Amino acid sequence: MSDPITPAGFEAMRAEYTQLMSVERPAIVDIVSWAAGNGDRSENGDYIYGRQKLRDIDRRAGFLARRMKAVTVVNPAAQTDHSRVWFGATVTIADADDNERTVTLVGSDESDASAGRIGWTSPMARALRAAAVGDVRRVTLPGGESEVEVVGISYPCAPAKAGALET
Repeated sequence: MSDPITPAGFEAMRAEYTQLMSVERPAIVDIVSWAAGNGDRSENGDYIYGRQKLRDIDRRAGFLARRMKAVTVVNPAAQTDHSRVWFGATVTIADADDNERTVTLVGSDESDASAGRIGWTSPMARALRAAAVGDVRRVTLPGGESEVEVVGISYPCAPAKAGALET
């Protein structure tokens, strides 16, 4: 299976690609075209900077296009087994000192440890996979080996189906 990504992560990736190709790149192309018409390009800062900026945009857009083809969108709300930790789970863990921390297992493209989103292939996520509430898992982190206990597991709610009656 290719790299998993949440629907929100994929939409963020697509939005960045669209912003680059629809807004930023055309604006820089206009600047480069204007600067090229001013004559000597070797000492034209707008032209030189614009060309570099175009290369940067094209490099990032190419990367995003490749990633969007390589990922598989996995909707955590569709997960059927909510008693165990799988992709997209939000997990509350406690360390040996009973310090609790909440993390969400997401794709590597959308991980941000400071926001509590850890990559599916990270050491912590690998240790938590298939764990149930009450399970103690050993994880090797850069600071050393430690044990964490799973104290809570949740998944986002599935969106209501079109035409379904709400009660």
